[in-house]
Amino acid sequence: MDGSTRMSRRTMLAASAAVLGVPTILSGAEPTADPVRVGHIGAGTRGWDLIKYNGSIKSAKVVAVCDVYRPHLERGLEAANNPGAKGYSDYRELLADPDIEAVVIATPDHWHEKMVLDAVDAGKAIYCEKGLTMSVEAAKRMRDAVNKSNIVFQLGHQGRQHASTAEAGRRINNGDIGPLTLIHVGRYFNGTKERAPWRWYGYYNIYDRPDPAQVIKDLDWEAWLGPVPHIDFNERHFWHWRCYWPYGTGQAGDLLSHEMDHVQTVLGWGIPDSCMCAGFNAYYDDDRETPDTWMASYVFEKKNCSLTFEGCMNSAREQAPEYIGKTGRIFFNGIGQDANRFYVYGDSPAFPHMGKEVKPTYTYDPADGPAWPTHMEDFLRCTRTGERPKCNIDEAFIEVVTLLMSVESYHQKRQVRWDPAAEKIV
Repeated sequence: MDGSTRMSRRTMLAASAAVLGVPTILSGAEPTADPVRVGHIGAGTRGWDLIKYNGSIKSAKVVAVCDVYRPHLERGLEAANNPGAKGYSDYRELLADPDIEAVVIATPDHWHEKMVLDAVDAGKAIYCEKGLTMSVEAAKRMRDAVNKSNIVFQLGHQGRQHASTAEAGRRINNGDIGPLTLIHVGRYFNGTKERAPWRWYGYYNIYDRPDPAQVIKDLDWEAWLGPVPHIDFNERHFWHWRCYWPYGTGQAGDLLSHEMDHVQTVLGWGIPDSCMCAGFNAYYDDDRETPDTWMASYVFEKKNCSLTFEGCMNSAREQAPEYIGKTGRIFFNGIGQDANRFYVYGDSPAFPHMGKEVKPTYTYDPADGPAWPTHMEDFLRCTRTGERPKCNIDEAFIEVVTLLMSVESYHQKRQVRWDPAAEKIV
């Protein structure tokens, strides 16, 4: 598709109807109140979900979608739920559209820095998916640009929409489980070699391989590569980019980041002092570069607390966030972005997952707590008010440095530390 090409969903549907010989009914109804006019950059796996969400709520109006792969652009425009939504294949044209107030960036990570900086220059509020970026230096440039401009910025960690995090933090600070000594988080996925993690085609449960000859016709490969070194079209890199180092940070930026952001949301301790990480491919010999097993150990030295992250894509279990103190522990009910309930246990050495019947001393029920806006609603509200969202750029900086410490440790095969004065991983 030529970079200057634009198509609206109305035009696309009308053309399709003409070909099929069927009538087209297009609603001219406008959303109520004062919805934020949003442009979406990226309509792939996560991007499609975000378009569908914003296309279904009253506080947002999806006015534009951009993608360099035509089928994703078309489904994004369909999900926009706005017949007047514009389609772009060049995100810079979307940013130049004066009708757009905010952008949602859901592209492979290697594009995040450039797109965020360009969005800042365009004066748009920004919702960017995690992980923020791929280097500390890039993160500094993004942080400084956002803070200097006072642009509203939200990083996509939806676990921050759960009030359970605030109540758990309050109980830990009050000493309900004694001094916090150990935190245990992790992510597991028990795929098969036929349905391996990250090997889907455009959505989490789609494993039917599209015809690569047609894919290359529908894709602007050079635009997809963007700032990374050129290679000839590689369908596995396009569809399965999380498996390869040029485009992301593997489990660190996808899964560890969610769990570590949960810890930051609960405790607010900032960047850990040190990290030791080991990873390897234990099961998937499918040419992936990023490991299927990712074991990271962090230390918050000033808090006298250690943390372990277990990432395993070939084991059937689940590790919800667990905060372990000298006299008790807090155990959540799901992975970081879904953990909306938790249980407090006393100092019994037994624990439910040990096969013993242990009753919690307290259960946090989300129905009894405050109702917080969703993560996207928080962003949209702040776009209107100018307030700072829950996962603002300074919180995003903490998130990305934390995940990059594990990547650096893995590549260097040694412990790394965070130097807060120099703002470097050493």
